[in-house]
Amino acid sequence: MPNLYEDFANGDMICMDCGIVVGEHIIDTRSEWRTFSNDNSGGDDPSRVGGPSNPLLDGDQQLDTIISSRDNFTGMSRELSRAQGKVGMKASDKALLNAFRTITTLCERIGLTRVITERAKHLFKIAEEEKLSKGKNTDAFIAACIYYACRQENVTRTYKEISSLTLVPKKEIGRVFKILEPVFAKYGDTSVRPSSGSTEDFIVRYCSHLNLGNDVQKIAVSILKRDAELGITAGKSPTSTSSAIVYMAAHFSATSAPKSSRDISSVSGVSESTIRSTYRELYLRRHELLRDLSIPQSLLDALPNQ
Repeated sequence: MPNLYEDFANGDMICMDCGIVVGEHIIDTRSEWRTFSNDNSGGDDPSRVGGPSNPLLDGDQQLDTIISSRDNFTGMSRELSRAQGKVGMKASDKALLNAFRTITTLCERIGLTRVITERAKHLFKIAEEEKLSKGKNTDAFIAACIYYACRQENVTRTYKEISSLTLVPKKEIGRVFKILEPVFAKYGDTSVRPSSGSTEDFIVRYCSHLNLGNDVQKIAVSILKRDAELGITAGKSPTSTSSAIVYMAAHFSATSAPKSSRDISSVSGVSESTIRSTYRELYLRRHELLRDLSIPQSLLDALPNQ
């Protein structure tokens, strides 16, 4: 076995026995920085240069060097960053990146998963490629894409919730949503076809936010199924129905105190008056709703009438 030494500083491969240079211009394949960690046993291996590629951006854009404008010593880097911004990237590319940042921030604010975040970005890019948002309110398209992504991933969010998050009126979100629907369908990609959330989804989420146990959630779902058979709240919105059902079911909890209509309203966004009016309809037929749940008579008698 020859005793060879790779001199990366000079690009030579040298025989340590006789000193002959047996190779020239060799390429250093090691990491392009030094690691100052004392722990060499494991951890992350910083052997890759640059960040991961983003499939939502064109390949050429991801190879750019960005000059930071954060310089505590002089204003030179700020000026260089400004000059690079003028010539280094097209206005459309800047708008797309800014929209991606906004989508990420908004999704993180309400705890949406990364899958939904990436889905919303993908939908927004389709809208950009179709030039649907050109000259229009970008925030409305961002809001509609987030709403669309939530529905596609079966994470139920209402127009009102997305409106509160993005400060875009509900009617505007709905208008843009109707514009986007046929465009996404045109691409023939099932990943962008939305599926509506159910009232049961709202019940599960409200119970979680109110720290109600599984016993309450099961009772609420049973009431919902019975209500669907009887048609008591037919025509009511899913949020109103689910809020009223959770309000009723919470009175049967064995581990937590009943919740007020104000508590329910704070997590559902439904007004207290709407919750109480819907609940009254359920209360009038409570014996039919609860006959298969083996609820003690004492708890039935303790139910509030409004």
